[in-house]
This record gives sequence, structure tokens and C-alpha cells, in this order.
Amino acid sequence: MALDFAATYKVLVLGDSNVGKTCIVHRYCDERYYDTYISTIGIDFKQKIINLDGTPIKLQIWDTAGQERFRTLTTAYYRGAMGILLMYDVTSLDSFNHLSYWLRNIQENAAPDVVKVLAGNKCDAAAQRAVETERGEKMAESFDMPFFEVSCKQDVNIEEAFLTLARRIREQRRRRASLFESGDKSPTHVDLTQPQNSDAWRCSSC
Repeated sequence: MALDFAATYKVLVLGDSNVGKTCIVHRYCDERYYDTYISTIGIDFKQKIINLDGTPIKLQIWDTAGQERFRTLTTAYYRGAMGILLMYDVTSLDSFNHLSYWLRNIQENAAPDVVKVLAGNKCDAAAQRAVETERGEKMAESFDMPFFEVSCKQDVNIEEAFLTLARRIREQRRRRASLFESGDKSPTHVDLTQPQNSDAWRCSSC
């Protein structure tokens, strides 16, 4: 018997190749950690029904390829995306510096009010850290994104990052519905990206 759910939220996981996009999707959806790295070819997606504060919600999580040759394939998948988990690897300065590319890509292809959360993966690898927590915090603050340092290996902050994304999508949908009901069917600009709180989630092992 199929599970009932109140809504489906389409979520994209974006970032450079090898930052852990596939790993975080498997960890969250399958509750498994894969130590071997297999590059995503184009697009893959998984679905997970979650209990969002008492309401069953289906998350449709799209895992996108980070390699340059696949990026043109991913732009069509922005259509209908309600949330984006933007990832970098705290052991790779390049992956952090490339966030500006991904943010431009989001601006060009996604809806103006798409919800974004920033996640710095591999926070368990303290000895290899190349990007300090404060840099991630500042980047997230600049673009009004909640920020989490996560670890797929140790399962740190994975669920919190996705639940925060889902809650903010829900708030955005409610606000949009409220605007529609009030007669303002085409708002020119609505700031739907204010953080719920200013405290960044940190990895306890960092």
C-alpha cells in the first residue's frame, strides 16, 4: 500500500565533482555510507518520505553531475526545483571557490525564490581541512543561506540540513499561497531567504 503524503518537494544537490553529492543523497535516503567514489553520469534521483513536523512530505532529491561536460545536461532540471542543497568539500579550496559559479548558475536557471542551503562536507577530516568554518559561514551569510558543516562518513548534520531545507520550502509555499489569496498573484520580489536563525551548525568533531 502506497504511503500518502501531503506534497512533493523537488530538491537539487549541486556542487563540484567529488564533494560528496551522491554520498549525501545515499546517506540520507538509504542510511548507508559508501566509501567508494563513483562519478554520477548526468542525473540521478531518489525519493524519501519524511515526517515534517507531523506532516508527511515526499522529497524528490536530484543528484546532479559536477563535471564540466555534464553541466549543460543539468540546467533543464532546475525547472520546478523548490530547494537546492549547495555543497563544497572543506578539504578542497577549489570546490569552495567554485561556489560562485554554482550561485551564478542557480541565479540564471532556477526560480528567483528557490530555497538554498549551503553544506560543507567532510568536516570529519580535520587534518585535511582547507576551508575554515568561518569562511563557509560568511559565504552563507552573504547569500542568506543556512549553513551546515556535514559529514557523510560520520552522519553529522545530514538530516538537519535536509529538514531545514524542507521547512524553508514549506514556509515559502505558504507565503506564496498567502500572497495569491490576498490578490497579489505576481509579486515582483519577495524575500523568502532570511535565515531562521543566525547560528551555523558545526561539526562536533571539528
